[in-house]
Amino acid sequence: MTHSEKLAAIRSLMKDQGVDGYIIPSSDPHISEYLPDRYKCIAWTSGFTGSAGTLVITQDFAGLWTDTRYFVQANEQLAGTGFELVKLKVQGNAEYAEWLGEKLTKGSKVAFDGNLASLLVAQSVQQILKPLDIIVDGHVDLLSPLWEGRPALPTAKAYLLADTTTGQSTASKLAAVRNVLAKNRAQAHLISSLDDLAWLLNIRGRDVPCNPVVLGFVYVTADEAILYIEPVKLDEATRASLQASGVQVKPYEEVYAQVDHLTLDSILIDPKRTCFAIYDAIPAAVNIIEKINPSTSLKAVKNEVEIAHTRETMINDGVALTKFFKWLETAVPEGDQSEISIAARLQEFREEQPGFNDISFNTIAGYLDHGALPHYSATVDSNYALKSKGLLLVDSGGQYQTGTTDITRVVSLGEITQQEKEDYTIVLKGTIEGSQAIFPQGSKGYQIDAITRRPIWATLRNYGHGTGHGVGFFLNVHEGPQTFNSANIDVAIEVGMISSIEPGLYREGKHGIRIENLVLSRNADSSIFGDFMDFETLTICYIATDLVDKTLLDQQHINWLNQYNQWVFDQLKSRLNDDEQAWLKNKTAAI
Repeated sequence: MTHSEKLAAIRSLMKDQGVDGYIIPSSDPHISEYLPDRYKCIAWTSGFTGSAGTLVITQDFAGLWTDTRYFVQANEQLAGTGFELVKLKVQGNAEYAEWLGEKLTKGSKVAFDGNLASLLVAQSVQQILKPLDIIVDGHVDLLSPLWEGRPALPTAKAYLLADTTTGQSTASKLAAVRNVLAKNRAQAHLISSLDDLAWLLNIRGRDVPCNPVVLGFVYVTADEAILYIEPVKLDEATRASLQASGVQVKPYEEVYAQVDHLTLDSILIDPKRTCFAIYDAIPAAVNIIEKINPSTSLKAVKNEVEIAHTRETMINDGVALTKFFKWLETAVPEGDQSEISIAARLQEFREEQPGFNDISFNTIAGYLDHGALPHYSATVDSNYALKSKGLLLVDSGGQYQTGTTDITRVVSLGEITQQEKEDYTIVLKGTIEGSQAIFPQGSKGYQIDAITRRPIWATLRNYGHGTGHGVGFFLNVHEGPQTFNSANIDVAIEVGMISSIEPGLYREGKHGIRIENLVLSRNADSSIFGDFMDFETLTICYIATDLVDKTLLDQQHINWLNQYNQWVFDQLKSRLNDDEQAWLKNKTAAI
């Protein structure tokens, strides 16, 4: 079926079942950002492949609500499908529910599949529509009857990481989670989110592209822990090791029966990371404590073993990136290079490094105006050939068994304009000021966001995405709870967190700039005014200086840039051959 035919078929089922508005979120039963093929429902329905959005279908309108990162992509991919782009005013808001409230009459019915919607999303929809006397049904699946050949759930083998890699045993992590449950007087806890499951049980897999996670649920009480997972994923040794750590193993689908037959007084679930179907199956007699998963906060603070591994991983990744950018400099003038081909070559360089497992997300190689699309992903149709002029933005990362990387660099391919140099230099100032920040303990991400944006705002420039996000340890490249954006999120920056600092600037139809490093939050010093923190920069890759307009930098910025680039050279030189060393020495020369 074409996307238009799928839309017509969905509308026919809606009419048969008395559904006036149907919502399709971008999610799965684990509320994942990156989805197994089976749950790529928005892409199957509409053709839109971005990682964030919500489809809403009525009999006379079908729209995709998404944020500024995807406006250009959505317009291109939705053309001729019957779906239209609706631009979100505030990222993450349920504005589509407000639209449904305005369009539908009293007594209308809005439905969604509760396996694809988080409790938080379902509650937002209910809170907006129920006061308007609109019926909300979270148990309607209209896609499965239509989706011929729908992919099955993945069956790749899961595996355990050694304590020498993770720095903490599964038994110890379970004890830490149980301690939090006791403080909250919760008798049980259900974990749906895959990164939390992976951290807690020191288990990894290949069920989701770019994220080394395995599909499953974990149920924890004071005296038992149960992993619900497809049995075929575990060999006998893995099963025995889990059992030795106090973890029982049961089939994946039995989690719903477990929830449905709960007899305890209370259970803690994370409303952002638990699907509505699970929540709605909990018996009414059980008190539901809605709080962040304890494991989310615990895994955000990396231990000394994880930090040491991450520092070594950054060297490996830096070697791959150095080899890549050196290769790129000669490959582009020779011709036959494109956005897709250079992304593949970068992956090859990473694959040569110790412990490489996968890329941490699909590489964003944006040439010229494609660089102005923050989450651009080249396709055969959009793929630009690279020429010896203009800017190239490369946002990429690797999954290594000793850490996760995420880095963005912008390089000149030749014939750069003064506006491009100014934009690059202003963004670089933001990266530097965010990296140099000294802040009181207890500071929140929105404060780092403002510090980073200050030199960009001062020139009346801005960017429409957050300044940074948490990063996992050989886990998801986007990890909470900390985030550096303008939202007033009450999560303090703690010692041991790894986060990105990635300001940007985007001129639609022209070029895009983003310069991203990962940083480790740490104790700085104390005074009579309290304890203060700062950041250690972890990412090891040169920052191009041929794009810098030195007149726009203060001496502190120049000093930081020169010291950083010298540090990069010193960290990587022993891993490079003579030609690579000479090339990098030139790239890291002081300005």
